[in-house]
Amino acid sequence: MNKQFSIAIDGPSGAGKSSVAKICARELRAIYLDTGAMYRAVGLYMLRNGIDLDDEAAIAAAMPGVKVDVQYVDGEQRVFLDREDVSRAIRGEDVSRAASRVSRVESVREAMVQMQRDIARGKNVVMDGRDIGTRVLPDATLKIFLTADVEARAARRFAENQEKGIRDSYEQVLESIIERDRLDTSRAASPLMKAKDAIEMDSTHLSLEQVAGHVLELARTILEENCP
Repeated sequence: MNKQFSIAIDGPSGAGKSSVAKICARELRAIYLDTGAMYRAVGLYMLRNGIDLDDEAAIAAAMPGVKVDVQYVDGEQRVFLDREDVSRAIRGEDVSRAASRVSRVESVREAMVQMQRDIARGKNVVMDGRDIGTRVLPDATLKIFLTADVEARAARRFAENQEKGIRDSYEQVLESIIERDRLDTSRAASPLMKAKDAIEMDSTHLSLEQVAGHVLELARTILEENCP
């Protein structure tokens, strides 16, 4: 499979996008990009600098000072904010909520979308996020919209947090996901939605390995069909 390809995996918080995307990228020997981590880094910057997250003008004004960088260390994506590795610091629920708030600001999305496109240019990539198939990679080889029941998503995110030493309660995680769903689907700038040509998958009763297996099967079929 020598044909260049891109896979876009969109969906709500906790659906398993990152885990599935990582598996697919590894199996297909592609670059993996967790775009949500980039918005989390912006959210962390705003929290650290006391920017009012309800003030879109203040967020836009602060953006020139935000220096987000994505690097790959031993094959793993690491996110840097002003040269500080914040890959762990961005995983708390407070930062998750901040990320959803800053992502509604058009100037933030423009900056992140351009960076994501620059990273993807000329490479085989698997990206996950909320507007990959609709905005970042509208011509992606394969588009997946991954979802799950909110309770299943909260349980999954809670378990992930526990493994990382993040001690938010299940109730806090559930509340955060419900609020993030509301913000992500109602924002004016690139709201979360299924691309018209995306394939929807429900991961509620499937393991993430099973979901990844389905995505890989689809990807390989498409690539084989389009290879000379």
